[in-house]
Parts: sequence; structure tokens; C-alpha cells
Amino acid sequence: MNSIWVSAYFCRLMSQLTFQLQGTDPHSKARVGKMTTDHGEILTPIFMPVGTVGSVKAVTQQQLKEEIKAQIILGNTYHLYLRPGTEVLQAAGGLHKFNGWDKPILTDSGGYQVFSLASQRKIKEEGVLFQSHIDGSRHLFSPESVMDIQRKIGADIIMAFDECPPYPNEYKYVQKSMELTHRWLNRCITRLNETPDLYGYSQNLFPIVQGGTFADLRKASSEYIASCNAVGNAIGGLSVGEPEEMMYEYTALCCGILPTDKPRYLMGVGTPWNILEGIALGVDMFDCVMPTRNGRNGMLFTSKGVINIRNKKWATDFSVIDDAINCTTSAYYSKAYVRHLFVAEEILGLQIASIHNLAFYLWLVTEARKHILEGNFSSWKSDIIPVLKQRL
Repeated sequence: MNSIWVSAYFCRLMSQLTFQLQGTDPHSKARVGKMTTDHGEILTPIFMPVGTVGSVKAVTQQQLKEEIKAQIILGNTYHLYLRPGTEVLQAAGGLHKFNGWDKPILTDSGGYQVFSLASQRKIKEEGVLFQSHIDGSRHLFSPESVMDIQRKIGADIIMAFDECPPYPNEYKYVQKSMELTHRWLNRCITRLNETPDLYGYSQNLFPIVQGGTFADLRKASSEYIASCNAVGNAIGGLSVGEPEEMMYEYTALCCGILPTDKPRYLMGVGTPWNILEGIALGVDMFDCVMPTRNGRNGMLFTSKGVINIRNKKWATDFSVIDDAINCTTSAYYSKAYVRHLFVAEEILGLQIASIHNLAFYLWLVTEARKHILEGNFSSWKSDIIPVLKQRL
């Protein structure tokens, strides 16, 4: 493993993002904190709605703020690079001005999307050659170009360019992939140190732990990432098909090594119960397309359980979707009406379901934060998870 350790020169990183730990749960690793960026504060634990192309599907920025209570959203480098392109985003003054969102934005480096194009890309030391899924045009993503693109997009939090190996995979491949990810991280840091922040605010790099489902690789990657002393760190390569218990095992391993005074981001996770278990292990930040994707397919997450709104049983249920979560949409429309919209294939149904599910996710992490501060998070989690999992 010695080949992955490099001079500390590559791990120097200066940034304005700060994280203040505000409390911990006495019976788990759960904690609450406050991240401060130039676009505002983020209270953790937090769920971040996914706005892949600069838009959270079927939801306006006003609804994200006023009903969903989102504090930060995601954009994706791969998709924004292809459409509308960095030239348009630069001309607008960055993604914040382009889409009208004035709170923090995190950009995924695009690595996961590029690597999912298995038949349309080639990985080499320089970077990844890939074909656009839109028009077949060829492009190269390198650590340097991805840093430049994310600067031009204008994210407050920039993710390092990494390789996310598929699950399952052989040890030797995952080891080589992890070592490549670390070398790419060195180049990401160097590039950011050589280039200025754009648009007059701080842009902050989060490295990503890889290592698949091999404990020694996860340990080595976590130690390497921790040594870089970044302002925050991410755990990648999980929730890619492995069993839930394995995801929790490796999340716990990473959180046990990553510094306690920096935010920890578990990428691409997940169900409401996955999020609560992740919080209990010491994770601060989550994102997933599940609330909007499942919402558009008629699955509603509620404080009493999961609803398939297309089911006949809801046809004459005139109670509101969920009046427990402090969302106007959830407490206004009845289950019967939303079912009617889905059966009639009315687009409003998709919007209501998306807003509700996102509001539920933000309510859930806010409740978790409250119970951590009250010192009863673990017992609350044990009580609520079976309720959230039940099918109504």
C-alpha cells in the first residue's frame, strides 16, 4: 500500500468553509453541526435535494425554499458541462444566478455518471475519455478539467474527481482504482491551489473515500483522505448494490477514521431508514434521487409509512397526505385527489408527490437533529424506523 502515500505537499488545502460541531448523541455516533459557506449556513444532519441539470425535477426554487426548507442543493458536472455548457453558465455569473438559487450548491464531479457509461468510456491515468449520451461527441474529463468546470459552474462545494468501481468487483481492480483516485485527488488539489475562486465567493473541495467492500482498502483510503486536511470529506462507492448491512459496516469504518471536526458526506444514500442509520454512524450530509424519482412513480414517504398512491384504497381517502411534516402541499392535498391526478396522468400529481417527498426527507433530518440535541436520538430512531418502513 506504500504507493498511495505521497508528499504532504499535495494535501494542502485552504478554504473558507467552516464546520462547528454543536452536539452529540450519548448512545450513538450521531451529531449535529453547522456548516458556514459564503451562500449561507447549513444545519446538519442535512439532506440535499438533487438538481442534476441545475433543476430539482418538477420543483421550483421557491418551493425548495418555502415548502421543502432545503438548505443546499446538488448539481452535476457531467450534465451541466454538456448542457447548457460552461460558456452559458459563466456568462450568467455561475449556476446560482443562472437558476436563481441563492443558497449553497454542491457539485458532484461527474465521475459516477462517466463511469456508468461502461461501453462509452475509457479510463486511463490522464483521465476518462467518454462519449456524450446526448449526441455521441467525445470528451476528456481529467482531474484538472473537472476542477475547472466546477469552478465555472460556481459550486460552493466541489467534489474531487474519482473512480467509483462497480459492485461486486475483484480486490486487485478496486485497489488499483483507489490508488488512481488518490493520484487524481492530488492533481485536483494542485489545480485548485493554482486557480482562483470565481464569482467572488469561496469554492471548497471535498475528497472522496473509495475502496469498495474491502476493509483494508477502505481503511487505507479513509486514512489518506483524512491526511489531506480538507474542509469536509465524502464517502463514495457505497449504495451501489451491496447489502444494506455491508453499507453500514463500511460507513462506520470510514466515519471512525475521518476527522470528527469536519463534515462527512455519504454519497447517494438513500431510503429514510438508510439516512437515520447513517446519522447514527456519524454522517452529516446525504443526497439521493429517491424522493423525487419514487414520487414521480407514485410512492410517497410519510411519517406513518410508505404509500403507493395509485392503489385503489386511496380513491376515497380524503385525509391529507401528511400533516406532520410542516409542508403546505403535504397538508393541503388529499390522498384521493393525488391518486386521481396519477390515474389521470396529470402532471400536477408528479409535482405534488415530489414536493411532499422532499419535504418529508428534510423534516426527517430536522427531527433527527432535534432528538440528537435532546439526547434521545437512539430510542427515537429505534421506534420510528419500523413505522417508516411499513407499507400502508
